[in-house]
Amino acid sequence: MTRVEFIFNVPDKLAKTAELCERAVAKGRQLTVLTQNDAMNSALQQQLWQQSTASFLPSSLADDVMRQFSPIVLDMNGENLIQDDVLINLQSKHPSFFSRFRYLVELVGHEEEDKAAARVRFKFYRDRGYEIKRTDMAEHQ
Repeated sequence: MTRVEFIFNVPDKLAKTAELCERAVAKGRQLTVLTQNDAMNSALQQQLWQQSTASFLPSSLADDVMRQFSPIVLDMNGENLIQDDVLINLQSKHPSFFSRFRYLVELVGHEEEDKAAARVRFKFYRDRGYEIKRTDMAEHQ
């Protein structure tokens, strides 16, 4: 069963995504990041390239033929999924295909609109019997 984690009060979702990607790649994990649009893809790729001073985090877009060689794939719709390890959801709705992944991370910012959408996703997972780990960034600052 997919492990689900919600990380609340994230001040910068792209920075947190890059941090999570860096840790996961160091452990040999593969990630799919479900983004909202092309602008978010570009901004996140830039963040990944600059995440570490000693190296960069290789990523590709879901429609790129090189995606099979990249540990991080940025995807807007889930039509070209090539792995089932880690999914980071940056969209406001739950991904219909989330259950194929071993681990799902939901990032929730400070905005009330984002929190309201996260409550709906949280309830969706909980009502289907998924155990949900909760991490509050406000408690870790």
